[in-house]
Amino acid sequence: MTLINLEVKDKIALLTLSRPEALNALNSALLTELDDKLKQLKDEDDLRCLVVTAAGEKAFAAGADISEMVAMDAGQAEEFASFGQRVFSCLSTFPCPVIAAIHGYALGGGFELALACDIRIAADTARFSFPETGLAIMPGFGGTQRLARLTQASYAMELIFTGRRIKAEEALEKGIINRLVPAADLMDEVMRMAASIAAQAPLAVRMAKVAIQEGLDLDLESGLEVEAKLFAKCFNSPDQKDAMRAFLKKQ
Repeated sequence: MTLINLEVKDKIALLTLSRPEALNALNSALLTELDDKLKQLKDEDDLRCLVVTAAGEKAFAAGADISEMVAMDAGQAEEFASFGQRVFSCLSTFPCPVIAAIHGYALGGGFELALACDIRIAADTARFSFPETGLAIMPGFGGTQRLARLTQASYAMELIFTGRRIKAEEALEKGIINRLVPAADLMDEVMRMAASIAAQAPLAVRMAKVAIQEGLDLDLESGLEVEAKLFAKCFNSPDQKDAMRAFLKKQ
């Protein structure tokens, strides 16, 4: 049974979680398939953008699968969390930009899946929360780390400690999502942005992603050194010469 559908068109890949009967809950089988799909796509040099979304109207992903977790002991839980983290790290370090198209519930692991993407566009139906503490656990797929880095640490603590569910409007206000659109317009808006990214020079976009991600963990001076080296790599590309010559001709 296929749990993730993959389509590639115009150098844009679309990954769709397809477990709507379980609100796209993230079980081991789905995470394994996501891992396989990412590995399959990772070496596609022609790919310009990756979009992650989900089937059904109710949920992007309503967390990790509780029916699978309920019988785990501590060792199995650590293995499950580590696997989920590895898969989401593959997503966050994917060579080209990744856009999450979020509708309905993005809870727990689903919220963490969205946080692992580079850009998040949400429908007005989107709802976000970390309900784990109500289940006597905590986020385990990177939520404590990514949310605290994306927004204020104290705000991340509030959401995780209380399990409070927030609407897309609050997520936009707090910088968790990039854009908020009507549900009917979600995929059109996402694919427009993906096409805009795909129209840019691919090496330049990929190097910019690396510079931003690596720089976040460095002091400013070290980050600037990384930027300079990656800037220089762009000059090894024929795209750079062609684009600059075309610009000068227009002048």
